[in-house]
Amino acid sequence: MTSVLDVRDLRTEFFTAAGTVRAVDDVSFSLAEGEIIGLVGESGSGKSVTGFSLLGLIDAPGKITGGSVKLNGSELVGMSRADLRRRRGREIAMIFQDPIATLNPLLTIGQQMGLALSAHERLSPKASEDRCTQALERVGIPSARARLKSYPHEFSGGMRQRVAIAIALLHRPKVIVADEPTTALDVSIQAQIVTEMKMLAREFGVAMIWISHDLAVVSGIASRILVMYAGRIVETGSAAEVLRNPIHPYTRGLLDSMPHATRPGEMLRQIPGSMPSMLSLPKGCAFAPRCARADAACTTVPDLVQQDGRSWRCVHPLSQPIPEGAAT
Repeated sequence: MTSVLDVRDLRTEFFTAAGTVRAVDDVSFSLAEGEIIGLVGESGSGKSVTGFSLLGLIDAPGKITGGSVKLNGSELVGMSRADLRRRRGREIAMIFQDPIATLNPLLTIGQQMGLALSAHERLSPKASEDRCTQALERVGIPSARARLKSYPHEFSGGMRQRVAIAIALLHRPKVIVADEPTTALDVSIQAQIVTEMKMLAREFGVAMIWISHDLAVVSGIASRILVMYAGRIVETGSAAEVLRNPIHPYTRGLLDSMPHATRPGEMLRQIPGSMPSMLSLPKGCAFAPRCARADAACTTVPDLVQQDGRSWRCVHPLSQPIPEGAAT
């Protein structure tokens, strides 16, 4: 399949009074036309910053300090703000977690969609209204033309998120970055939106990066999963393989902490400890202080191992026995 997005050795840092935070540390992956990949990890792992970095939405005190992001062969890192604005929305778009923060409460849905259209295309009022109506219909909003006159507060949370998705789809971009777009919605609405997004990817060839901490949602939409911890990708592979046969202990911990992995009446299993401060990461593997398999060898940064379509960063992967003297 043709690669529409190619990310190599991406680094994003934040320069604060307390020190430098490398929120994205040498992240690499590619995205094919029509493919949906899941980027998963705990809060603070660097998922959202990765998404913002792809669109060039990092401002001071943050900065992309290295690496490459190529969209349809064009390098985005180092591109001027004006050129990036011309590409955002038209070639690459983002759906944010909170539609209330995304939508302007003082403008109707039609006005906001019209502004998004006019940023890249000159259309007659009738053509603009038709395009906006079609976008709302595509995401399942009934009486779409009439709802263009409504304000955001007149929509439910699920409907507002559908509007945000419709705005992202107005120009039929090649890549959509969805940053936890269903987190605030109930399970039934989540399932509807996931189904609609899969259909859009299939019908229009839109490639998506679905950012989430919820492996259950990701398992229903993504064909490939990237697991992120402390700014690094620690495991990748097909969704089926990663979920059925995780290699990195952190991935196993994420799966075990899901409620359906625990029998009724049992205590929920969880990863011990918490994510380390990005200002003072432990030497070597950042997950080592929380890992039952860690030993002295984990004080060195693990190399990336690639094998049979999988990749991982771990000195003691789950495919090997627990080393003698490891933490318990």
